[in-house]
Amino acid sequence: MAERRQKTLKRNAEICGFGLFSGVDVCLRFHPAPDNTGIVFRRVDLKGQPDLPVCLEFLESTHRRTSLVNGNARVELTEHVLAALAGLQIDNCLIEIDAPEVPGVDGSCRPFVEELLAAGIVEQSSYRSSLRIEEALEVQSDRGDASVQVRPQLSEGLVITYHLDYGNGSPIPPQTLTVDVTPETFLREIAFARTFVLEAEVEALRAAGYGQRVTEKDLLVYSHNGVTGNTLRAVDECVRHKILDAIGDFALLGCDLKGHITAWRSGHHLNQQLAQKIKASHKEYSTQPTSHVA
Repeated sequence: MAERRQKTLKRNAEICGFGLFSGVDVCLRFHPAPDNTGIVFRRVDLKGQPDLPVCLEFLESTHRRTSLVNGNARVELTEHVLAALAGLQIDNCLIEIDAPEVPGVDGSCRPFVEELLAAGIVEQSSYRSSLRIEEALEVQSDRGDASVQVRPQLSEGLVITYHLDYGNGSPIPPQTLTVDVTPETFLREIAFARTFVLEAEVEALRAAGYGQRVTEKDLLVYSHNGVTGNTLRAVDECVRHKILDAIGDFALLGCDLKGHITAWRSGHHLNQQLAQKIKASHKEYSTQPTSHVA
């Protein structure tokens, strides 16, 4: 069922920075795109400038981030950019990128959102396709300590509930939040939320060669005493960022998802698994909009 018109940008936008994992300098250039294009990354620094369409067929499972791969071309840490586009309901966009990882900016997607809003958003002629959940689906971690499910709901749109609980002794307190995802709630409640990491994890990541340029100002680092070298934007900023990540991950479906997602301690891997299960369970599923009779 298609119920709203597709949207794209009014004009180009650009944002530059460095990758949180790789530390490589990178620029993103957002361009308007025709109806039914979807979201497409283009590696302009590679020979032939290969495209990486944002869909499950080009997904590669990568630790702690969502990556797209097409042959020798790859783009990593896509979830924050995808959340910004999906949260604003921008459906068609060509994203030129000159490195294998998107800018980490401040660890949230707010800087992307600000540039996209400054560029302007316009409606297009075609209608956006949607996928309505008709039966409950769930995936769990191998140990059974994390899961994510989606179930039907009576109201329109997408609702996400996230339960964050890392157990006794964690410097990150348990947090639960439910958001009825619209552009307005996304801007107000989610876009500002930054990625977070434990101090011990930072040491391990740097030992593995990641995050060499990252400081405590680029994300939220938790020690035993709480956030180090930074200030929370909300007391439950961590769970808000988890919902941000989920919005970006489920954008890989390429349509408006109508249902209620409930997650317990899940991350990118489980989100991606559920997206795959949703696709497999809906044989009529297509990222192309159906025709709309006015």
